[in-house]
Amino acid sequence: QVQLKESGGGLVQAEGSLRLTCTASGGTSGTDGMGWFRQAPGKEREFVAAMSGYAESVKGRFSIFADNAKNTLYLRMNRLKSEDTAVYYCAGGRPRGDYYNSPGSYRYWGQGTQVTVSS
Repeated sequence: QVQLKESGGGLVQAEGSLRLTCTASGGTSGTDGMGWFRQAPGKEREFVAAMSGYAESVKGRFSIFADNAKNTLYLRMNRLKSEDTAVYYCAGGRPRGDYYNSPGSYRYWGQGTQVTVSS
């Protein structure tokens, strides 16, 4: 059973930066089949980034990269805005060809890490 664990969340001022880390263990998720989602209070979980693409709201500010040898996925977030405040989740186990921006495509989920951006 693959387990995903996020880290790196926290409180940051607007225009600041954070880097989230997701480490996979207990099997091979494959970073190509991994991605980042987020969920703000009262809202549905939404796609943020995968190796195949980004949500429009984060393009140019966020970047995703991976260390395949360590089975680790990163999300570098720059120029953060208050609307980026959410719990960020790492997801994995997406079969090749499934939609990378759909939560239903992913089999495994981390417990989430809180990102709070103060304005």
